[in-house]
Amino acid sequence: MIAERHDGTGLVRHDVALDESLIDPDAAKVVRRLERAGFQAYLVGGCVRDLLLGSKPKDFDIATSARPEDVKGLFRNCRVIGRRFRLAHILFQGGKVVEVATFRRSPQTEAPEDDSEAIDEDILIRSDNVFGEAHEDALRRDFTINALFYDLDRRQVLDWCGGMPHIQGRTIHTIGDPIVRFREDPVRLLRAIKFAARLDLGIEPDVYDAMVGQRGELARAARPRLFEEILRLMRGGAAHRSMWLLWEIGAMAVLLPELAAYLDDDDATEGGGARFFRRMDAIDRKTKQRGGPLDDGVLFTALLHEPLAESMLGAGDPVAAAYEFLDPIVERIALPRRIADGLRRIVAILPRLAAGRAGRFLRTDLAMPAIEALEIDLVARGKSTEIIERLRSEAQLAAPAVSPRSSGGHRGGGAPHFRPNRTARRG
Repeated sequence: MIAERHDGTGLVRHDVALDESLIDPDAAKVVRRLERAGFQAYLVGGCVRDLLLGSKPKDFDIATSARPEDVKGLFRNCRVIGRRFRLAHILFQGGKVVEVATFRRSPQTEAPEDDSEAIDEDILIRSDNVFGEAHEDALRRDFTINALFYDLDRRQVLDWCGGMPHIQGRTIHTIGDPIVRFREDPVRLLRAIKFAARLDLGIEPDVYDAMVGQRGELARAARPRLFEEILRLMRGGAAHRSMWLLWEIGAMAVLLPELAAYLDDDDATEGGGARFFRRMDAIDRKTKQRGGPLDDGVLFTALLHEPLAESMLGAGDPVAAAYEFLDPIVERIALPRRIADGLRRIVAILPRLAAGRAGRFLRTDLAMPAIEALEIDLVARGKSTEIIERLRSEAQLAAPAVSPRSSGGHRGGGAPHFRPNRTARRG
C-alpha cells in the first residue's frame, strides 16, 4: 500500500498543494504511468525546490524505482542515455525532454566525524551509479533544498533531510558535514553559489565557512564541469551576485586567478572592479530581457575583457601576449579553444568597433557577439550606446548570404554564435 511506503526511513511528510497549473503536464503523465505500472515515482529536486520557493521551474525531473530498461518498456518515446550514469529521457513534441532517473544511493561511506585525517583525497566521488531506495537517493544529494520529493497523488512533499524548514528559512544547508560534502565533490561549492545567487537564498554559516576552507579543492574537480558551472553562474540572470560570491569566498582565485588579481587591485585598475560588476549587471538585464542566456563567448568576453586587454596593452606581440594570458585558463577550466580564440579577437577589435572602424570584421562570424560585448562594455563605462544599432545594421548588411540548411542553429539570421555543442546535465 502507498501508505506503507518508506516506513522506518525517517521520512517526514508535508501536506503541500503545489499549484498544478505550474506543473508540466507531460511530467505528471510520466509519473502517473510509472505509478500505474507498480513503480514508485516522484517529481524531484530542482522543480520541487523552485515551486516551493515561488519560482517557475525550468525543468521537471523524475526519480523512480523503475530501472532505465523498465522505463523504456513503458514509453515508446523513451531513449536511455549514458554509460556510467544511465538515465531515461522521455521525448515530447517541440523538443521537450523529461528526465527520469532510477533511485540511487551513495557508493561510499562518509568518513568518521572525529577523524579529520580520514578525509583524504580518496573521498572524491568518481562513481555515482549504484541503484538504491528513495530515501538513499535523497541522502546522496548535495543540499537539503534539492532533496525534496513530491508525491503528485497525495499532494505531499517527502522530506528525509530536513529540507522543508530550510526552504521556509530560505537558507542553503548541505546534507551532512559540509566539509565532507565539498571534498566529495568540490563542484558543489559552485552549485551553492549558483542557488544562493539565482534564488536569493542565504548560506548557513557552517556551510559558508566550509566553502571558504575547501575552495582549494576545486583544483581537483573535472575541468569540463568547472567550465560548465562557471557558465551557469553567468547564464541565470544573477551573474553579479554569483561573481561577487565567487570572489568573496576566494574561489575565483583558484579558478580564475587572473580575474581575481585584477579585482583585488582596484586602485591600480582605476575602478576596474566597479566596471566589472556593472558588466555583470548588464548581462543580468539582457538575460532577463531576452528570457534566456547570452552567447557563451559574449559571457566570457565580459568576464575577462579588462584583464585580457591589460595583458595585451603595449605588448610587442599582442597576439602572443593574449595567448600567454589565455593558455593557463584553457588548461585550468577546459575553456574551449574556439571560445578563447574568439575572445582574443573580440577584445582586440573592440576599440576599432567603438570608433566605427570595424571594416571587414563586420563580415565575420564574430561580428554580432563583438557588438554585444561592446554594448556591455559601453554600459559598464557609463558611455553612450548610440553606435550599437548602427553597427548591428551594418553587420546584417555585410553578412554573407547563408543557405537555410547551413543557417540552422545560428541566432539572429546573421553571424552564428560560438557556443560549443555539448550535452550537459541540468541543475
